[in-house]
Amino acid sequence: MKVWMIFLCLVGLTAVAQNPCELDADVNDTSGTYKSTKDYLMYERNFGGTATTIHFSTAVTDGLPTLMVQLISKSKDFIKADCLDGNSRLYLQLNNGKIISLIHFNQEKCGNSVRDEKGNNVRILQGIFLFVKDTFDDLEKSGISLMRIKYATGTVDYIIKSELNSETDGKKYNPETYFIKVLPCLSL
Repeated sequence: MKVWMIFLCLVGLTAVAQNPCELDADVNDTSGTYKSTKDYLMYERNFGGTATTIHFSTAVTDGLPTLMVQLISKSKDFIKADCLDGNSRLYLQLNNGKIISLIHFNQEKCGNSVRDEKGNNVRILQGIFLFVKDTFDDLEKSGISLMRIKYATGTVDYIIKSELNSETDGKKYNPETYFIKVLPCLSL
């Protein structure tokens, strides 16, 4: 009886310790397959009245993996437009020293600028990046330490934290291990 109770406790603890995949969509029908993760906060900076956040969402459409990147900037002042074009790249420096390059899906974008209810300027830029073949093994095994985005208008480096306590939504995130957690969910 004791052995049985210990077994049940261990199985219960294992189930609680596993982090289930949080998918935004999982479609498999006659037109194809599509699976995507929920948006995940990768970077946040609040300084001098300007707030910047970067969210990732990873998707697989009929076997083609992509990374959707959303950059949101909010300020009372004018926000400079960072544009993406066919030459734009996203570079991820991993903790093991390797650098992974993702290629922007060839579509020029400079984002949208709107005003919120408090009169702040808000600029939203979304881009889709394609993974280069044979990079998933490294992304599944090593965390991210730095992200560099080569915009059409310049290059910007973003330091990726191992733990991020968001000032925006009050939640805790672990951006350094994003790909380690989500790539197995997408069955790549």
